[in-house]
Amino acid sequence: MSTSPAIAALLLRLSLGVMFIAHGLLKLMVFTPAGTAGFFGSIGLPEWLGPVTMAAELVGGLLLIAGVQVRLVVVALLPALIGSIVFVHGANGWGFGNPGGGYEYPLFLIAASTAQWFLGNGAYALQDLLPLKRTPQQA
Repeated sequence: MSTSPAIAALLLRLSLGVMFIAHGLLKLMVFTPAGTAGFFGSIGLPEWLGPVTMAAELVGGLLLIAGVQVRLVVVALLPALIGSIVFVHGANGWGFGNPGGGYEYPLFLIAASTAQWFLGNGAYALQDLLPLKRTPQQA
């Protein structure tokens, strides 16, 4: 059904998906998996968490764009966003233009992800075409 809320959920879902893929590709192609692991280690996190985060962003972004398990995906990606505030950007202040980047962008993405959770799949979600058991809230 293409109601205005369903189209709004679609636009948000696509935007979040593209954003997560872009961040995952940045870690993969620019920083490299080894560099990402090293950065995570340098801020006191386990190094293995870097490539796991990178993979989660890539796979999660693709699932969002496709419209599969949207609520589960946005909840699963929240720890990466919260961690970016707690471990990387939080001490840099509000403005993302600050040295090291501020925390307003990841905070906005947390709000957008939460909105997506409330909205659900939206229009043109692949999950709606799959023969999966769905609850009325997923429609």
